[in-house]
Amino acid sequence: MKKVAIFASGTGSNFEKIADDERLKDKISIELLVCDRKDAAVIRKAHDRNIKVFIFSAKDFESKEAYESVIFEKVKDLDYIFLAGYMRIISPYFLERYKKTILNLHPSLLPKFKGKDAIEQAFNAGEKEIGISIHYVNEELDGGEVIAQRSFVVQEDDTIETVTEKVHKLEHKLYPEVILKLVEEAL
Repeated sequence: MKKVAIFASGTGSNFEKIADDERLKDKISIELLVCDRKDAAVIRKAHDRNIKVFIFSAKDFESKEAYESVIFEKVKDLDYIFLAGYMRIISPYFLERYKKTILNLHPSLLPKFKGKDAIEQAFNAGEKEIGISIHYVNEELDGGEVIAQRSFVVQEDDTIETVTEKVHKLEHKLYPEVILKLVEEAL
């Protein structure tokens, strides 16, 4: 069984899909949720599943390196980190120390629309096909090797809301599948 941490900042819908996926129950143990917002809904979801939570505010530290060193101490012995709506960039400082696998879920077909508001960027650009990417994290923002992508064709009657909903459905299905494949290959 692989020990993992999930980093999230928001509602935790992807956290929930990973934590509740029956195929992953005997493959991973979620040891920790790392969250940078004390009011994030994901915290309650972790507590409901008896998963430890580390909540921090970047404002409480003198630098990014300072809070990342605290996080590193909490995750250094874990096998994987899965970013699921974590709205902070992992720094080279952290990447140099954590030599294991970090995955990120990004709501665009990388290499297009890196960074924040990717769904809105793609929709406003008139993209005919929108989707998601799961990739390894490296020093470049959303620039690590892509592991998997899924997409759908944007319909004429789609709105930003319907496109966002379709993106979330893809995320909820694909992220657990990629994690399952990754850990099965490692076992």
